Amino acid sequence: MKVGVFDSGLGGLTVLKHLISDYPNNEYIYFGDTFNLPYGTKSLDDLRNYADKNINFLIAEGAEIIVIACGTVSSNLYEELKDKFDIPIIDVLSPTIRYIKENNLDNVGIFATPMTIKSGAFDSVVSSFVSCLLFVPLIEDGKINSNECDEAVIGYLKELGNCEYIILGCTHYPLLSEVISKYSDSKLIDMGKCVSKYINIGNEGRLSVTLYFSLLSDKLLENVSNIIDVSYEIKEKRL
Repeated sequence: MKVGVFDSGLGGLTVLKHLISDYPNNEYIYFGDTFNLPYGTKSLDDLRNYADKNINFLIAEGAEIIVIACGTVSSNLYEELKDKFDIPIIDVLSPTIRYIKENNLDNVGIFATPMTIKSGAFDSVVSSFVSCLLFVPLIEDGKINSNECDEAVIGYLKELGNCEYIILGCTHYPLLSEVISKYSDSKLIDMGKCVSKYINIGNEGRLSVTLYFSLLSDKLLENVSNIIDVSYEIKEKRL
């Protein structure tokens, strides 16, 4: 099966990595819209425009199913996009909420983007919210192991308060799991793991991974190589 995955940048690779690990016999086509990064502070009209272009591109590349590997687009546009396109579309929020409810998890907080929090998508399962504006730029700039990143994590954890579980409500955030766990005993919920647990894409074929980004840089190439540990082809594509 040809599986299309998209995000605003490299964060969606955390979802792709789980899919490849659990379903290694598929063709994966990824699009990271690094030219328009970040999505978390964009208007709804902008998000709609980006999502439409991303999905149409993946369909043109032969995708048979689309995974929205972006918390912001998932929380604000999933229902609309699901009804708009004649192709199965999977978001990252629904599987995460399902996981929380099925396991009766309580005292759950979330780190997310401003637009995800504003959408109210997690209101039924989360008691504490923190908008983490600094995380995506730190990750995309390769500053995960910097003092600046540690300070941001410590500040956001203090703002969140004591939670038994923390949803990493942007697909970039699992890349900060080690840093967060250094300063917190909370159990982290990775949306990519939840998607991979519930998705049904089969596992028959041959592994192929093609990564497209709307803007490539040396730092991005380095970051990608640290996340995806299988062979892949990488290209620049401006939509």
